[in-house]
Amino acid sequence: MTKRDVRLNRGELKALLLSDEDGFRRVLQTVVQEALEAEMTRRSGPRKASGRRSGLVTGPAITNASL
Repeated sequence: MTKRDVRLNRGELKALLLSDEDGFRRVLQTVVQEALEAEMTRRSGPRKASGRRSGLVTGPAITNASL
């Protein structure tokens, strides 16, 4: 995700939103999409795995060969 730093004063923001009939809808859609992508990135980050398959359990493995 690309980080954007956009600063508008009140007049510029109003002009952007009223520039056409879908101006507000497009801005809102972009803001919501960016927020959702950021949340998904945050939630899908590295996780601490547990259990034998992840290799975190130490000790002898019980296999058919060792029985």
